[in-house]
Amino acid sequence: MASSLSILYLGPVSGTCLDRANALRRLGHHVRHLDLRKMLPNTLWTDRITWRIGGNFLAPLLIPALKEQIHDQNFDLCYIDGGEWVTPKVIALLRLFAKKVINYNIDDPLGPRDRQRFLAYRQSLPFYDLNVVIRKENVAEALALGAKKVLLVQRSADEVSHAKRPIDQSDYLAWGSDVLFLGTWFPERGPFLLKLIKLGVPLTIRGANWHKAPEWKFLKSYWKGGNISGDEYAKAIQCAKVNLGLLSKANRDLHTTRSLEIPALGGLFCAERTSEHLEMYREGKEALFWKDEEECAEMCTFALENETRRKTIAASGHARLIANRHYNERVLEDVLNYVQTTDAS
Repeated sequence: MASSLSILYLGPVSGTCLDRANALRRLGHHVRHLDLRKMLPNTLWTDRITWRIGGNFLAPLLIPALKEQIHDQNFDLCYIDGGEWVTPKVIALLRLFAKKVINYNIDDPLGPRDRQRFLAYRQSLPFYDLNVVIRKENVAEALALGAKKVLLVQRSADEVSHAKRPIDQSDYLAWGSDVLFLGTWFPERGPFLLKLIKLGVPLTIRGANWHKAPEWKFLKSYWKGGNISGDEYAKAIQCAKVNLGLLSKANRDLHTTRSLEIPALGGLFCAERTSEHLEMYREGKEALFWKDEEECAEMCTFALENETRRKTIAASGHARLIANRHYNERVLEDVLNYVQTTDAS
């Protein structure tokens, strides 16, 4: 295990980013967590500029804000989660206060979908001591752009946020569903879910931006609300008989965080058959997989009609996740051990 470190953690104080910061604390490290977005103007234009033009245009605003926040502190490590506003000049500033500066990015910053958003990230690759990525393609792509060292890790669930909650009848009344898709709208997801509905799947949809779907008038009655987190997120998954895992094609997904979080919470995971999903779970024994809408509908019907088998598969998937140790603390311990080992070599 890495020795106790003082860590400057830069990333949203929410969601999976906050989970990772808390996991570092549980590992015994001293973490100062700052949200770079809160150092930028509180306007929608900040996000529009970031996504459409690039976060590097906003980076000059971060430098005085960071100086004010950390002017009298020193850290063993600066851990940047994301990095859409972090340019080489920002990294140069951070090196005045931290011995090492690394980046962890759970998105696909080198893929086609978010190229403008991650313009600063690509410019900064050669200036990090380590870049941690979760897609195999990103390793060669980062090295080709000048990255010094690249470490490939898997996504991970969180030991605390994705621990199973006690569930009672009132929870089932509030959150119960037959087949749940919990996630944001993407263009390919609307037609897929609409086809499932037409095939007779008793679907519930939760997540953001579904009103943008061209199929919204057909999906609206199946949509039960926007983003949820914390206990609500956990209970929605636990109270669903089947949980769908849909990938983002533009993001080159072969698995997503849902691939870990659903089994961590004890839910039955039903997702597209990919090489990475097949590495994680035994098909038909620890998860259900499909290749298209028709096979997905068949898997959902099978699970709904076979309660004992459904619960057995869900329990086996949960046990497999624990055995694989696909959790934040293990992944982050590997990252820090890599940093310290390579530093000593």
